[in-house]
Amino acid sequence: MDEFDYDPTKHKLVINGDGAKWITACREYFKERAFYMHGFHLAREIRRLCRKHPRYRQMQEALEAYDSQRLLTELNSAVGTLQTAEQEARLEQLIQQIEKHPQAVEDYRQWLQEQGIDTTGMRPMGSAESTMHVFAKRLKQGRSWSEKGARAMMRGLVARLDNLGLKTLFGRVEAWPTSQEEDKPPKCYAEKVTKTFEQVARDNIPYLKNKANLPVYRALKGLVGF
Repeated sequence: MDEFDYDPTKHKLVINGDGAKWITACREYFKERAFYMHGFHLAREIRRLCRKHPRYRQMQEALEAYDSQRLLTELNSAVGTLQTAEQEARLEQLIQQIEKHPQAVEDYRQWLQEQGIDTTGMRPMGSAESTMHVFAKRLKQGRSWSEKGARAMMRGLVARLDNLGLKTLFGRVEAWPTSQEEDKPPKCYAEKVTKTFEQVARDNIPYLKNKANLPVYRALKGLVGF
């Protein structure tokens, strides 16, 4: 409510999550104002459990068609065929979860359309998790960011992925270059980068503060201009 000015009398919610009780509780709390679906989490669990099963492709097709009954039929065909008792237990739990909330396999866009909401341009809910994977891969993996730096990186990623304009240290980017254009950047752009880098890197390379006769110092100085 603080971040998005949520008004329960007019706004609709789409909840995309796994079968955790605290997530399914949201469905009960918001009732007809929200649509709950498994989305990416369901596809991931099926892949983990059944990717070697001969009916795995049919399971994927049922999921892509948002057909809960067909998906249940395919999943039940895998009962008793998995390698470990733990996998069998997880499959049984998954089947029970879908039986309890069959609508969680359906397409949220159809529900929004029934509420009179235009869904033009909206992607399958799995796309949200794919996008989050891109952010996680580029912002995490051992990196440590300040809040300001993380927000700046996310704005840059959004602008690049959605081809939006972005104000940068070098000027404003209105059109992002293709991969072919990136191979041969304009000469003026290369000059700006070199000049700006010199300003940013000044006094930030400890080796250049050492004695001039050190091999590392001479090697770095020899790279000037490259």
